[in-house]
Amino acid sequence: MDAILELQGVSMSFGGLKAVDNLSFTINENEIVSIIGPNGSGKTTTFNVISGLYEPDSGEILLKGESVAGLRPDAVHDKGISRTFQSLRLFSNMSVLDNVLVGMHSVTDSGVLASMLRLPKVRREEQAMRERAQEILEMFPGRFSGPRQQQPAFSLSYANRRRLEIARALASDPTLLMLDEPVAGMNPMESHEVMEQIKILRDKGYTIVMIEHDMHVVEGVSDRVIAMDHGVKIAEGTYHEVANDPQVVEAYLGKRAAEATA
Repeated sequence: MDAILELQGVSMSFGGLKAVDNLSFTINENEIVSIIGPNGSGKTTTFNVISGLYEPDSGEILLKGESVAGLRPDAVHDKGISRTFQSLRLFSNMSVLDNVLVGMHSVTDSGVLASMLRLPKVRREEQAMRERAQEILEMFPGRFSGPRQQQPAFSLSYANRRRLEIARALASDPTLLMLDEPVAGMNPMESHEVMEQIKILRDKGYTIVMIEHDMHVVEGVSDRVIAMDHGVKIAEGTYHEVANDPQVVEAYLGKRAAEATA
């Protein structure tokens, strides 16, 4: 498989705290990779470095062989990395459909003048974008159909707002989709539904890396799992290989508890 994302010796510090320490891993095309670890292990910092919110102190980040390390978030997004956040960042007063259309801003071709003059090319492009946005929303069966696309985002249930954020991230047709705790706050039934949706996205050709604390979801969707602790990668492999790794058990349970379960 071709490598979509490569981290090579990436480090990031805040003052004297090393949040990410010489981290290296590869995400291959059309796979789901989950990054796990206890709170403070460096997972979110890793996401923020990849997506351009932070510039790494050292190391390289390659997207399909091209460096994106140190680029602004908008530039990283334009290169093909789209993400969701642990805390929802929707436009609450905008409609469901318009939230997805906002995610397409980086893939439009028309210039400012053409848009102001409402040239035929602009109108055709807008229609194509609207149709594509509707196609994306239809990837979530029964959730955003028909009149629901005109509802304001704030009127949605929490779980549907989570789904809408994933839909908006898909709007730019990303090379790499990054999901930060996609089932956070959901009940088991909702979590299972989103888990199945993530697998469908992979089957449609998307490459996905996600942070997740729900081990049932991690087990259910992951082709590979990367475990981190104190900014360091401590294990990598299948879910069962990583879940049974002594370092991972110790990171989650503590050394004394890990020894008791050995």
